[in-house]
Amino acid sequence: MDRSLPGFVFPSVCLYNYFCFILKDWTYPMRREMQEILPGLFLGPYSSAMKSKLPILQKHGITHVICIRQNIEANFIKPNFQQLFRYLVLDIADNPVENIIRFFPMTKEFIDGSLQSGGKVLVHGNAGISRSAALVIAYIMETFGVKYRDAFTYVQERRFCINPNAGFVHQLQVISSWNSWERAEMKHRQKNT
Repeated sequence: MDRSLPGFVFPSVCLYNYFCFILKDWTYPMRREMQEILPGLFLGPYSSAMKSKLPILQKHGITHVICIRQNIEANFIKPNFQQLFRYLVLDIADNPVENIIRFFPMTKEFIDGSLQSGGKVLVHGNAGISRSAALVIAYIMETFGVKYRDAFTYVQERRFCINPNAGFVHQLQVISSWNSWERAEMKHRQKNT
């Protein structure tokens, strides 16, 4: 099985030129749309999953949705198409002290199940920038066996506005050197008790 990231070549030019290259195709309104990160795996904001966006979701063949919110957002960030799509709803605060590692195994299982059945998944939070991006980065790290920086760069090439909060970045960097999510979660729990 080829575990290389599709279409990914780490930049050999200076970082400034590299990001200028990415920016030439990125426009600000794209923040409000979903982007395909891997074949069948999309990342975007809640606005890409609103009721008015059903035709776009259907056009892209979305069958599964990971909806990320915290309890106080539940009234406005919610599953809109439970009769049409299979949902995984995760209560995650966009807070640097939030233990996001504990959500990685169930997220990977949900995405893998969807893709293996021929489905397509949209992962969204409120803005599609921090929580949802962190989960997609983690999925890529585990699926393709790549380090945080490479997974981050790969996702950012497709959705430039991603910016996981500092706590999420730290957790992703730590697990980048570990072999399994279970060990990462265990060490994170021990540190926080």
